[in-house]
Amino acid sequence: MCGIVGYVGHREAGSIVIEGLSRLEYRGYDSAGLAVHRGPGVFETVRSLGATAELTRQAKEEGFELGGRVAIGHTRWATHGAPSVRNAHPHISYNGRIALVHNGIIENHAELRREMEAEGASPSWWLSDTDTETLAHWIEHCRPRGGSLLDAVRLALGEVVGAYAVLILDVPTGELIAARRSSPLAIGIGNFEVFIASDAIPIVEHVQDIIYLDDGDIVQVEPRGANEVPNVRLFNLAEEGQVERQAVRVELKVEELGRGGHETFMMKEVCEQPVTVRDCLRGRLTPGDSPIALGGLEAAWPHLLRARRIHIVACGTSWHAGLIGKHLIETLTRIPCEVDYASEFRYRDPIVGPGDVVLAISQSGETADTRAALELALERGATPVGVVNVVGSSISRLAGCGIYTRSGVEIGVASTKAFTGQVTALVLLALGMAHSLGTLDRGAYEELKAELDTVPDKIAEVLENLGPVLAAADAHTSARDWLFLGRGVSFPVALEGALKLKEISYAHAEAYPAGEMKHGPIALVEPTCPTVFVLPGDVHYEKSLSNLQEVLARSGPVVAIVTRGNRELPEGVGHVIEVPTTHELLSPLLTVVPLQVLAHRVASNRDCNVDRPRNLAKSVTVE
Repeated sequence: MCGIVGYVGHREAGSIVIEGLSRLEYRGYDSAGLAVHRGPGVFETVRSLGATAELTRQAKEEGFELGGRVAIGHTRWATHGAPSVRNAHPHISYNGRIALVHNGIIENHAELRREMEAEGASPSWWLSDTDTETLAHWIEHCRPRGGSLLDAVRLALGEVVGAYAVLILDVPTGELIAARRSSPLAIGIGNFEVFIASDAIPIVEHVQDIIYLDDGDIVQVEPRGANEVPNVRLFNLAEEGQVERQAVRVELKVEELGRGGHETFMMKEVCEQPVTVRDCLRGRLTPGDSPIALGGLEAAWPHLLRARRIHIVACGTSWHAGLIGKHLIETLTRIPCEVDYASEFRYRDPIVGPGDVVLAISQSGETADTRAALELALERGATPVGVVNVVGSSISRLAGCGIYTRSGVEIGVASTKAFTGQVTALVLLALGMAHSLGTLDRGAYEELKAELDTVPDKIAEVLENLGPVLAAADAHTSARDWLFLGRGVSFPVALEGALKLKEISYAHAEAYPAGEMKHGPIALVEPTCPTVFVLPGDVHYEKSLSNLQEVLARSGPVVAIVTRGNRELPEGVGHVIEVPTTHELLSPLLTVVPLQVLAHRVASNRDCNVDRPRNLAKSVTVE
């Protein structure tokens, strides 16, 4: 991980690649590097710790020219080897013939190294601690058997175990080879130029029609004259001859990549939620008693309605959305539903097969653990369904059907609008299934639909009255430990609130079902540990209120998120944050918003990098 950009064309290749890398920083980074082809047999590299701004500074300090017609670049998120300049990409083969950037993990890099050393490779070849450098040497090790770079890459990758998106610069010719397996790559062909990147964001300023590579795809890009389109050929490891892939029109505007006047991308995305939830509902939330319109689920619909069990697989924030989805599906359809961490699902030998539906949730659609879980489900005959945000992503193509959340590009690493988009999609799914199954009477169905239609406006109301949230954050900015509590459908919201806080402020935060507090976590309650109660006016309210009293009795400071007009809170609650009234199954779409803002304010007060928290990556494409 985490970001790859390549360019072949007539403009300043180095400048275009660095600009593209800066737009991929949201995916996570700890170092960056660039290789520019200067002519036949000549190239130069520059590498640095930190962001692309530091790479630009380093290039200027070294007198590194950003011109040239061919370049590759990379932002790294460390897997093998600590963050350092020596471990930054690009890596160079032992003979200097190729420069290579790579996202993913080469799982058998140690075996490949041993094989090369047994055949005469010198340990002095290895100048870094990375698996990527071994891949560079391995490709060149295979070249004598294959002749051309393309043949060498095909041979080399045929013996590689792991996940990869690689971009390889052939130093003698300036040719680029790109290849992928379980890690995304996209290609765009413009006006006498070709762009390759980890996703569409660095490409859309230049072209809108983008090809998303499939697993096993290899792209060969050969530079040609200044007024000629580079020669592009597409192959696949499993097929003979050239293959074709359909280009996709990406409806993404460059202006969407800015902060729009907000302090951070995260706050911009928090404030976009009234619009993004409305976008998710548009065309799907039909009036009256008519069915929910979910055209992307036509192939899976009969399987969903007669499912023996629905398995939801996801990671992080998406897993929290999945827990809410379980509440929705079981409450409205009475179909059993399980929620698994995708990273655990494939390793616990799950009982899943024909008659089951596996619902994979992922913002990027590239989450390696979630994709692997879905692949296992497919192998065992289950019906796959995806809930993703990115059109053309790996999980969307693997599932073949599902729901796009339409949340738009999310650049802040800590997910916000993607979460509410996922929950909205799951509400639509559960409502649609309940209507088809007849498990919800007509009046309740129409009432829930009508209430769902008001949610975007109610999110806007929450965002218009953030004073109490900011006051609570300011009062507890210095707290080192936090507790988040909720019951029923509010427990996953508490989990999400705790995750947001720890992700971006680095405070220690834990979440529990409110009833579990007395079984251990209550030992943490003290005047320096705030407890956040997610306490809407639902069937769990009275029980949760008792738990709140237990915290107050032990001098624990309390922040309570309640339904507007609540007059029952006891004295001693330090901060009360109100949200509009809604159906309890829809309450997460409102109660999560103050928690997002709370985390943002605490992190900002602590001078943390809200959009790019340490050690995190936006798109986790390794297991």
